[in-house]
Amino acid sequence: MVVGIIFSLAWLMRRFNVTHASSGQMKVVASMVAGTRERIIVIQVGEEQHLIGVTATNINHLSKLETPLETNNSNETGGADFKQKLIKAMAGTINPGVKGADNEKQ
Repeated sequence: MVVGIIFSLAWLMRRFNVTHASSGQMKVVASMVAGTRERIIVIQVGEEQHLIGVTATNINHLSKLETPLETNNSNETGGADFKQKLIKAMAGTINPGVKGADNEKQ
């Protein structure tokens, strides 16, 4: 049962694209799924932003963005958002009354 819980949490983290926030000079600004195993990602290195293509076997630099995308620091709070969603989902399955109470407030 414990192994099942571990695998289900790993699947949830992969499903919601939970990444660790980095305080370094490189971060992911935006990401888009282009296929089953392909992604298009905008990364920021220092003050420059680059568009890269990522497949299961290859990473390609597509271009440097002349006008950078705005960053809203969503990657830094992404883990906290996932944590809150997970807590609400677990509370709803353990105690269905909690889920109904959240819907009444909204």
